[in-house]
Amino acid sequence: MKKSTETLFDKYRARHTFVAPLEPALRQAVELLEDSFRRGGKLLVCGNGGSNADADHIVGELVKSFRLHRPLSEELKSALPSAELAEKLQGGLPAIDLGAHTSLLTAMVNDVGGEYIFAQQVVSYGRPEDVLLGISTSGNSKNVLYAGEVARAMGMRTIGLTGRDGGRMKDAFDLTLIAPAAATEDIQDIHSTLYHILCAALECQFWGD
Repeated sequence: MKKSTETLFDKYRARHTFVAPLEPALRQAVELLEDSFRRGGKLLVCGNGGSNADADHIVGELVKSFRLHRPLSEELKSALPSAELAEKLQGGLPAIDLGAHTSLLTAMVNDVGGEYIFAQQVVSYGRPEDVLLGISTSGNSKNVLYAGEVARAMGMRTIGLTGRDGGRMKDAFDLTLIAPAAATEDIQDIHSTLYHILCAALECQFWGD
């Protein structure tokens, strides 16, 4: 990994005691996502309640600059019709919050059932080069688990962000990051740090050094 990524891990390891035990899995998640993005893939993110808010937060950190300047490629800059666009726009990583599509979600809840909402979106949006990141503090959210099952059936890789003992997600997803806490709010606090590390590390890999 790039020097800036290593510096990032050093900083978070010194700041939070829970980072070191999770660092191997975090590094694996960074590598998995970087490989997907470099192959033209995208990230699909889903969760319920506070985890849905986290999903939206993750997308925001990836689609626009987070900590670093992300200049557009010279090829794109030269193709844009104005210098203003070339100056104001920035590089991004493709990510979609599956919980943000209100009309689709409410139609699925009304017509089919809430447990299938994310799985249906994976069917429509997912491609083999993509990654699904499912967030569930218990690891047992049925709609997140169903999304993971569909993603794996389609050849996608899956990452779970969970807590407690990992729940069913621990065995159902390719890689799980399990927050070492039992209370929902404590798990969510740890999740915030973990996904900030992921987003910042990916930014370093693409735009660092």
